[in-house]
Amino acid sequence: MRMRKKKWADSWLDEHTDYIFQDPSVNKGKWKELLSCDELHVEIGCGKGDYLINMSQMYADEGWIGIEKDRSAAATAARKALELEGYNTNNNRMVLADAADILDWFDEKEVDMIHLNFSDPWPKKHYHKRRLSSKDFLDKYKIILQDKGKIRMKTDNAQLFEDSLIYFLQNGFEVVEFSVDYRRNIHDEDAITEYESKFMAEGKPIYLICVEKVDMIQ
Repeated sequence: MRMRKKKWADSWLDEHTDYIFQDPSVNKGKWKELLSCDELHVEIGCGKGDYLINMSQMYADEGWIGIEKDRSAAATAARKALELEGYNTNNNRMVLADAADILDWFDEKEVDMIHLNFSDPWPKKHYHKRRLSSKDFLDKYKIILQDKGKIRMKTDNAQLFEDSLIYFLQNGFEVVEFSVDYRRNIHDEDAITEYESKFMAEGKPIYLICVEKVDMIQ
């Protein structure tokens, strides 16, 4: 769901380009150095930023980057992070851009894990290519992911979950974790997103799949 436009967003974003990048290509190949980490996580579609903020503090020795293309959502997330008392931004940054251009921002094998949390399911078949788990995106992820790099996806949408499982298996990934009701058990190691909290309150199951990049036999 698209957020209502924030009148303050544009000027605020332009004043905080040291934290939220509108031209992330300047850091291509340098993200781990910038964030002083050996392991780099990228969340595509970070929304209002809850997952990024919480995970970056839970795993302070790892690097975290949140990507969001909606200006109002990105501004909301970045301001939340920068105004949160005690929040340490040393190991995290945000990117305001469309993930379709992700190859311009990350070097080959620079990323260790990609997180897809409650992405737009694009239910109509002629829009399936826009899904963040579609073949076009997976081909890009395979370039920037390390050997044995992972994609971790959570969704409330059963059809997207089922289709994505096929996409992954057909495009060079193998399943390492899988659940059709992920939150039936407590997972203190994994932060709850704002959408996830809403769906859990409604009693909806959370679908999770984690896949690992594998070498394709030519």
